Amino acid sequence: MFDRQLIRNFDFPLFAAVMILCGIGISMIFSATATTVDLSDYWLRQSIFTGLGLVILLIVAFFDYRNLELMAPPAFLLFVASLIAVYLFGTAQGGSKRWLDIGGTLVQPTEAGKFLLIVFLAWYLSWFHDKLHRITYFVAVLVFLFAPLALIYLQPDLGMTVTFAFVGGMLILVGGIRLWQVALIVASAAALAPFLWGTLQGYMLERIEVFLNPQGNPDAAFNINQALIAVGSGGWLGRGWGHGSQNQLHFLRVRHTDFIYSVIAEELGLVGSIIVLCLLFFVVWRLLRIADLAQDYFGRLIATGVASIVFFQVVVNVGMNLSLVPVTGLTLPFVSYGGSSLISMMFAIGLAQSVIMRHRKIEFQ
Repeated sequence: MFDRQLIRNFDFPLFAAVMILCGIGISMIFSATATTVDLSDYWLRQSIFTGLGLVILLIVAFFDYRNLELMAPPAFLLFVASLIAVYLFGTAQGGSKRWLDIGGTLVQPTEAGKFLLIVFLAWYLSWFHDKLHRITYFVAVLVFLFAPLALIYLQPDLGMTVTFAFVGGMLILVGGIRLWQVALIVASAAALAPFLWGTLQGYMLERIEVFLNPQGNPDAAFNINQALIAVGSGGWLGRGWGHGSQNQLHFLRVRHTDFIYSVIAEELGLVGSIIVLCLLFFVVWRLLRIADLAQDYFGRLIATGVASIVFFQVVVNVGMNLSLVPVTGLTLPFVSYGGSSLISMMFAIGLAQSVIMRHRKIEFQ
C-alpha cells in the first residue's frame, strides 16, 4: 500500500504538461507520416511508446531514488562497457556506428546513458562534495565525464557529445567546484579547441559550414531552407492540422523527428508553436523547482541534470529548426518520434517525481 504522503507530493502539473506534450507529439507525428506508406503507423508506435513510458514513469516515481546511490557506480561501468561494445561490434547506419543489435532490435546506449551519467555524477558529487576542492577528486570527476564523451565522439555523434558535455558541465558547476576550477576547465577547453577542430568528421564540418554559409552548399542546406519556409508560412494560426504544404508534400525531410517543430509551426502557427514552447519550459521550471525542494544533495543534482537535458535539447532542436544553430540531430523532448528517446525521457521525469515525492522526510512507524 502506497504512502498517502508520497501521492500528495506527486507533481501533477509536471505530469500533466508531459502528457499533453506526448499527446501533441502523437498528433503531429500522425500529420507528418500519414501520407508516407512506410511511416504511416509511426503515430501508433509512438502511442505504444507513450503508454510504456507512462508505466515506467510511475514505477520509477514510486521507487525511492536514494536506493540508486548503491547502483550508480556499477550502472556507470555498464554504460561505459556498452559504449566500448558499440565501438567494437556496433551496427553502422548513415556513416555512424551508434547502435547495438540485440536480438534483431537496434539499441542506442547513449539515450539511456544520459540519465545513467546524471545518476552517477549526482552520486559522486554528493558523496565527495566536501572534497571537490582537492585536485585528485576534481580530476577524477573530469575523467569520469571524459571517458563516455570520447567514446561517443568516436561513433561519431557530435550532437550527443555536446549534450553529455553540457549536462555534465552543469552538474559539476552546481556540484560546488571552486572558481579556480572553473577557470581551469575553461582554459583547458580553449587549449583543446584547435585539436578537436582538426578531428571533426566530414559531416560535422559540412553542417557547420552550411550553418555559416547556406548559399555555399544549396543541396546540404535544402532541408534547413524548407524548415524556414514551413515556419514562415504558418502565420499566426497555421494552415491547419494535416494541411501544411511543406509537410504533406514531403518537401520537409525527417519531419517526424528532428524537424517536428517546423511541422508544428506550419500547421499550428506561431500561437501553437509558442504554446508548445511554453509547455516545454514549464517542464524545465517544474524540474528546477524540484531541485530546489529536494531534501538531499543527491536528489537536487538528479533533478538539475534532468532539467539540463530537457532545456538543452529544446534550445538546440528549436534553434536548428529556425537556423539559429547547426543541425545536430537532437530530438524535441516528448514530441519527436522515437521510442528510445521518449522512454528515457519518461524515465527521467519519473526520477524527478521520485525526488519531489520524498522532499520531506518520511516518518516510519
